[in-house]
Amino acid sequence: AIYPLNWAIRSALTFGGLKAGQAKKCLLYTKERVFAFGLALGEVDDLKYATGAGAINMGFPIIADSKIPEIKPSGITSYEALVSELDHKKIVARAIEVRGIKVTVSEIPIPVSYAAAFEGERVRKEQLYIEFGSKASLAFEYLTSKESDEVEDGKVEIFGPDIDETPNGKKSMPLAIIVEVAGRKMQKDFEPVLERQIHRYMNYTMGIMHVGQREMNWIRINQQAFSKGFRLKHIGVILHAMLHKEYGAVVDKVQVKLYTQQEDVEKLLKEAKKAYDERDERISGMTDESVDTFYSCLLCQSFAPNHVCIVTPERLGLCGAYSWLDAKTCYEIIPTGPNQPVVKGQISDNKLGQWQSVNDFVYSKSNKNISQVSMYSLMDSPQSSCGCFECIVAIIPEANGFMVVHRDYSGMTPCGMTFTGLAGSVGGGVQTPGFLGIGRLYILSKKFISADGGLARIVWLPKELKDTLGDKLRQRCKEIGHPGLVEKIADETQATNSEELLDFLAKVEHPALKLSPLL
Repeated sequence: AIYPLNWAIRSALTFGGLKAGQAKKCLLYTKERVFAFGLALGEVDDLKYATGAGAINMGFPIIADSKIPEIKPSGITSYEALVSELDHKKIVARAIEVRGIKVTVSEIPIPVSYAAAFEGERVRKEQLYIEFGSKASLAFEYLTSKESDEVEDGKVEIFGPDIDETPNGKKSMPLAIIVEVAGRKMQKDFEPVLERQIHRYMNYTMGIMHVGQREMNWIRINQQAFSKGFRLKHIGVILHAMLHKEYGAVVDKVQVKLYTQQEDVEKLLKEAKKAYDERDERISGMTDESVDTFYSCLLCQSFAPNHVCIVTPERLGLCGAYSWLDAKTCYEIIPTGPNQPVVKGQISDNKLGQWQSVNDFVYSKSNKNISQVSMYSLMDSPQSSCGCFECIVAIIPEANGFMVVHRDYSGMTPCGMTFTGLAGSVGGGVQTPGFLGIGRLYILSKKFISADGGLARIVWLPKELKDTLGDKLRQRCKEIGHPGLVEKIADETQATNSEELLDFLAKVEHPALKLSPLL
C-alpha cells in the first residue's frame, strides 16, 4: 500500500507544481485532486491500521470488509474516513460513493444510435411498433430521491411483460417509469428538474419519440428500433447514463423501475400524483410582482425551434411540469442549461404583461421570429406553444369567451375541433392570437389571461378537467366575485357545438355574455 501512496504524493509534486516541504499543500492536493481510496481486505492488523491512517491523512477513505469501528466525516476526507462493507459485491460501489468519485458513461450501451441529432424525430403511425400513454394507454414518469442505501446504481428492473412479449397486433401498453436517485447534494427541490429531463434524454434515441410529461406523457417506439433490439430496459440504461453525465454534481446513484401491468401502473400513479401536487403547491403565494427575474425554458425547441417559454411565479410552463422555482433550481444546477434568467426590467404594458427585456430575450432565442410577447393575454401577442401543453385555450367568438380542453379529452369541442386538431394548429412554436397552450394549473392563477377578462371568460371545460381543478376552481371563482361560475361553465354533457353552448350560456346567464366584445 505504501507504493500507491508514494505515487499520490509524487502527483502533487509533478502535476500540482508543489515542492518538497510543502506538506499541507501536498495533502490538500491529494484530497481534492487524487481520487483514490484504500481497501482493507481481511483482518485489519496494526500495519494496516497504520497505513490506513496515513491514507486517511492524505484524504483517501478506507473501506474494510470486516467489522471495525467506523469514522464519520471529520473534514480530513471529503466524506466518511473509515467504513465497513461486508458484501464484496457492493464494496467497489461503496468505495466510489465514499470517495465522491463521479461516474460518467462515455458510450451508452444500447442497440440504436444515440445523439442530440435525433431529438425531434417523429414516429408515424405506419412506423409504429408500440406506444405508451396519450390516448393509447395509461402511462406516467416520476423521479424521486431516496437514501443512498435504498438505491443500487445502474440497476434496471422490469415488472411485467417487455415489448417483445405483447400479443401480435397489440400496439399499446401501460407504462410507469420510476427513477430513483440518491446523492449527498441531492435535494427534494431538484426532483422535478431532473424528471423533466426524461423528455430530452429519450428523444436523443433514434426511433423513439417522447412528448409530454408526468401522467400526460406519450412514448412511441418504431419498428426499426425494435428490430435492432431496443427493449424497455434500454430506457433505464439511457436515464442512468445521462443523469450521471449531466447531473453528476448532485446525483451519485440512479436506479430505474419500469412497470407494464395495468394494476401496478394505476397504484403507483396515485402515489406519484401526491408528489406532483406537493410540487405544485410550493409556488403558491408568490406573485410576478414579488420577483425581479423570470426564467426561460427552451427544452422543447427540438420539436418547435422557434418556441420560447417564459416561466413566471404566476404562470408555470405550458407543459405543467416546470414552475418558476423549478426553472430557477435548474439554472442553479446547470447555468448553461435550457433555463436562463430573464431580468424583468421596466414594464412596458402592465395590462398585457409586457416587458421590453423579455421581448428582447424572446426575439433573440426564437431565431428572431417573435418580437413581442404578452404574458397575460392570448388575443394580443400571446406566448408561442410547442406540442407539450397540457391544455389549449381557444376563442369562441360567438360566445364572447374562451373554452379550455385538456389532452385527455378526445371528444368534440364547441369550437368544432378535437384536442388533436387544435394541437396541430396551435403547436409548432408560432404565435396564434385567440389560441394558447397552457399548463392546467395556470387556469387557477390570478394572472390567467387577465388582460382578456380572466376566468370570467371561460365558457366551456371538459367535465374531467373541471372535476380535477375542483374546489380550487370554485375558490378562484369566489375570489373574482362569481361564486356560481363553475355551474355556469358548460361541459361536454351540456354542449359539444356552438349552438348548444349559446343556448346553455343564455339559460344560466354566463357573465361572459355581458363583457366587452373580444373582437
